[in-house]
Amino acid sequence: MRKLLENEFTVTGIDASSKMIELAKHNHPDVDFQVADICNWQATIKYDFIVAWDSIFHLPLSMHEPVISKLCSMLQKEGVLIYTFGDDYGEHESDWHNDKFYYSTIGISENLRITQKENCECRHLELDQYPEKHVFIIVQKK
Repeated sequence: MRKLLENEFTVTGIDASSKMIELAKHNHPDVDFQVADICNWQATIKYDFIVAWDSIFHLPLSMHEPVISKLCSMLQKEGVLIYTFGDDYGEHESDWHNDKFYYSTIGISENLRITQKENCECRHLELDQYPEKHVFIIVQKK
């Protein structure tokens, strides 16, 4: 990520955690970082490249379709979106580092349906991370 941020790209970073934004600003003071919830945040520009890694599956289940649609709509023509989600359907909590974490997912078929509806073409989809219920997808705006 450091190499990406050190090149001549205009980068916008958002996170709902003010602590994460503070850390990001400390490491990359020239980047536009904003404390925001992707469910409510509205972009003022279109992007060539969007990454939402290990984030969408922490949203409420009802927000998956609106957020994925929003991310696709924020792409320039031929822009690329990379994001991760779970290969399942529903909601659950799990323990990680002595804390509870909420997860939800609408599965592969629904993610493909939404991205296709938003005029994006799947360029790559892969299951990774044991037990292979973690999915990453790369889509491109037509």
